Amino acid sequence: MNTFVKTITEHMKTQYLLHGKLTAKPGHREELADILIQAAQLVSTAKGCKLYAVSNDRDDATSVYITEIWDSKDDHDNSLKNEDVRALIMKAMPILDGQPTKGQELEILGGTGI
Repeated sequence: MNTFVKTITEHMKTQYLLHGKLTAKPGHREELADILIQAAQLVSTAKGCKLYAVSNDRDDATSVYITEIWDSKDDHDNSLKNEDVRALIMKAMPILDGQPTKGQELEILGGTGI
């Protein structure tokens, strides 16, 4: 493996990828998605944020998925201290169907665009 590819690969492995699913109470999926899209806009300029994607499954009327890539877990954790982000979390809590579960922390092995 050449030095450039090795350096890029090592950098990807130090990044933090979090993939999670939030379940809204029936009839609130679009509202939850809107809140998460607002969060994406807030963290788009946060230190270390590389990706914050919000998606849904057309066959699941209650779930919203979030995929995040950060330079480090610390950068992700620090983004949650932002007062505007915390306000959005509080706005989302009443429309969630149960407590959110911890997302999957995945190791980035490679790919395009990261």
